[in-house]
Amino acid sequence: MHQDWIWGLVGGLMIGAGAAVYLLLNGRIMGASGILGGLIDGSGRDTTPERFAFLAGLIVVPPLLVPLYKVVDTHVSSNIGVLILAGLLVGIGTRLANGCTSGHGVCGISRLSLRGIVATVFYLLGGGLALVIARHGLGLI
Repeated sequence: MHQDWIWGLVGGLMIGAGAAVYLLLNGRIMGASGILGGLIDGSGRDTTPERFAFLAGLIVVPPLLVPLYKVVDTHVSSNIGVLILAGLLVGIGTRLANGCTSGHGVCGISRLSLRGIVATVFYLLGGGLALVIARHGLGLI
C-alpha cells in the first residue's frame, strides 16, 4: 500500500497540533516566517528565547524522526541556483504577505481569517505560476 498520504496526514496533524499548542501557550499565531523575521529585524526581542526554542525544534526534530523512514525522497532540485532563487522568492513573499504557510495557511484558515484565506490562495497561485514558468518556460527544473 502506498503510504505517502499517511505521512502527509501525520505531518499535517503535527503542524496543526503545534499551531494550537503555540496559540494556547503563547497567545500568538505560529507563523514561522514571523518568528524568524522577529529575530532578524529585532522586533521580537521580548520573546527571543521562545523564538529560538521554536527554531531549534524545527532543526532538531527532523533528524530524530529519521529512524521512522526507510527512504526519504524529497524530489528537491539538485540545481543550487534554483534552490537559492526559490528561497529568496519565498522569503520576499512571506515579508510582502506578512506571513507564511503556517501563519496564513494553517492558523489563518483555521480561524476563518479572510486575510489568511486570501493570502493562502495567492501564494498557492504564485507558487504554481512560478513552477510552470521555471519548469516549462525556462527548463530549470
